[in-house]
Amino acid sequence: MKRTGPSNPELQQLIQLLRKESSIQKAPVWRVIADGLNMPTRKRTEVNLSSINRSTQPNEVIVVPGKVLGAGALDHGVKVAAFSFSNGARERIIAVKGTCLNIADLVKQNPKGTNVRIIA
Repeated sequence: MKRTGPSNPELQQLIQLLRKESSIQKAPVWRVIADGLNMPTRKRTEVNLSSINRSTQPNEVIVVPGKVLGAGALDHGVKVAAFSFSNGARERIIAVKGTCLNIADLVKQNPKGTNVRIIA
């Protein structure tokens, strides 16, 4: 059976944008994120806030190629870009003066992908 990729049109456009920007800007970080998003839904990354809290420093920029879940606590502000957020995760990130972004918005703000960490 031939693998067809994600059927969500929004996700397909995001993957296409990431691959295009990776090629144009010569930024391999966007290609890695596109590959992470191109996986089947059951294999796509889900990261809890407790993992983000343990592995980041204040004011860091991170990307989750999947979904951010609200389990755990966050005690410092970070800029988090992900394909989707749970309601609890979004509220807790904003409560500590963090920022929640769509991955496409981060690409527009930082086309070269400098100082971006991937948490998977």
